[in-house]
Amino acid sequence: MFTGLIMGMGRVEAADARGAETRLRIRALFPLSDIEAGESIAVNGTCLTVETFGNGWFTAYASRETLSVTSLGALKVGSQVNLERAMAMGDRFGGHIVAGHVDCLAEVAGVRPAGESRIYRLTFPLAQGRHVIPKGSVALDGISLTVNDCGPDWLEVNIIPKTQEATTIAGWTPGRRVNMETDIIGKYVERMVAPWTDRQSDRQPDAASGQKSAITMDYLREHGF
Repeated sequence: MFTGLIMGMGRVEAADARGAETRLRIRALFPLSDIEAGESIAVNGTCLTVETFGNGWFTAYASRETLSVTSLGALKVGSQVNLERAMAMGDRFGGHIVAGHVDCLAEVAGVRPAGESRIYRLTFPLAQGRHVIPKGSVALDGISLTVNDCGPDWLEVNIIPKTQEATTIAGWTPGRRVNMETDIIGKYVERMVAPWTDRQSDRQPDAASGQKSAITMDYLREHGF
């Protein structure tokens, strides 16, 4: 598990593509010690497993599945990436729960200044819109961010100077595709209530949408409310 608080940036020293798979060698641009084979490191928000390592560098394998849903396939020698080691028991929890399992690619649609901050607007597949809410959490290339505003297939985030300095986000321009992971809690809640969403009996119309709600008094009583 990760928290979306980037430890620092790394630089790709090698990208050995073998068909639809790639093995990456990454050097950390900050002190990175006590690496262990088999540990998890998030590279641009994608959980990868350390295979080999040395003084400040490590290698990791990206499978066909990983490359099909992330932007890692676009990395080349010299590319900078965001790095975060898996959270240790007892660590300070400063971001939000990030699994390192990318949901989709989002595309930078625009960047505008807001004082010393920058506001980035990104678009994403419509299917992910139900998991993005105003003031909720989202991980973009592994960075834990708060959603300022959003719509069915877009969101905006406000990036403060410290985040611009410590991550790759300062180099994002329109057209850039980044890894996006929505809040895992929302996805679990959606899956847990799914068995009841098709119930038709005793439904009352929802005032906001005009659709009948699956949350009934019987449902609430059954679950201890």
